[in-house]
Amino acid sequence: MRRLPVAHRRAKNRVLGAAVAAAALLIVAGTAVLTSGTASAEQGAALAATAGCGKTPTLRDGTYTIQSGGQARTYILRLPGNYTSSQPYRLVVGLHWLNGSANDVISNGFYGLQQRSGNSAIFVAPQGLDAGWANTGGRDVTLVDDILRVIENDLCVDTSQRFALGFSYGGAMSYALACARPTVFRAVAPIAGANLSGCSSGSQPVAYFGIHGIRDSVLNISMGRTIRDTFVRANGCTAQNPPEPTQGSGSHITTAYSGCRAGYPVQWAAFDGDHVPLPVDRNASSSWISGEVWQFFTQLGSTTPPSSPTPGPSSPGPSTPPGDAACRATSTVNAWNNGLTANVTVTNTGSSAINGWTVAFSLPAGQTITNGWNATYAPTSGRVTATNVSYNAGLAPGASVSFGFQATHTGNSGPPTAYALNAAACTSG
Repeated sequence: MRRLPVAHRRAKNRVLGAAVAAAALLIVAGTAVLTSGTASAEQGAALAATAGCGKTPTLRDGTYTIQSGGQARTYILRLPGNYTSSQPYRLVVGLHWLNGSANDVISNGFYGLQQRSGNSAIFVAPQGLDAGWANTGGRDVTLVDDILRVIENDLCVDTSQRFALGFSYGGAMSYALACARPTVFRAVAPIAGANLSGCSSGSQPVAYFGIHGIRDSVLNISMGRTIRDTFVRANGCTAQNPPEPTQGSGSHITTAYSGCRAGYPVQWAAFDGDHVPLPVDRNASSSWISGEVWQFFTQLGSTTPPSSPTPGPSSPGPSTPPGDAACRATSTVNAWNNGLTANVTVTNTGSSAINGWTVAFSLPAGQTITNGWNATYAPTSGRVTATNVSYNAGLAPGASVSFGFQATHTGNSGPPTAYALNAAACTSG
């Protein structure tokens, strides 16, 4: 593997400063009450279908061009051989190394995961500018946002099962995605990564599997330990110095951290080797990377832990006791320059199944919805009502569904505020 050039090793990488806000909407038979609180990645989001579910797809295996941040960018898509729009799939983003390409990720089978997947995942390999992931001004995080939006509008994706991994600069970019999009990606696996693509926040938990060679001559293993420890802290794990193999042993040691928050494990694998994407233990015929990473990803299942946002002061509005709520909605907002994305999870907190839900909110002045998924929106600014679509109307007790939208703003990127509905928010059925 080619050594990274000095300019790359010294580059200051700036990540998009995503403004993250969270709110909890308590919806009670005709009344919605907003309470603000600390953002939490524990969204309680069960398997949530995307707009592409039940839809005849237009996307196929191939290379696609997309406009992102005012530039033409490309990515390569690989679908399961037996793809059907009636089944939500995992989605895996594979990121190439410096002076590598999306084609290289295709060639190594997304670091071996494609073969492991057994047709259970959709794979996407974006192409970095200048064959790298400088993420200047957050451009590469935005690219991934834009790619996911296109894919999920056309294909059926389980939104609680999005993953990212990459080697070297690609590992750095997967770390940046964990920092900037903790409620989008369920887990990441940086291989020989470092903080090269920036880290926006890094304070919310994401399942994390760091992999690094003890003799890495390009990105020293200390750099991998540093980014690992970001999520040791964020995930509430017990700090430790996990064992690492001795030089010349030709082996690797994988350690699972203890004390981590339920649903947010951290693993660390150190191997006796240099800067390589698919290390092989002595006397082994193939790399252990794909098996261990796939097991780490798939152990998480199609759900995330329940929400426990910190309560805050209520905005003006009705004050119906939360205990009577039949539905609860939690939301997060990620903003940039003049745009934002909002993601909302609706949970049936009652004891009976519901058949139809509505979430009502007011957008701050200057915000306008440009597109959305998993709900219909009317109107697109001011007081907005989001209503279920045909495939996600039903919610069993305790079940959840997620929807979201992208909006422009003129400076106020704050979260939505609630207003009282004139009709029931949930319909029993």
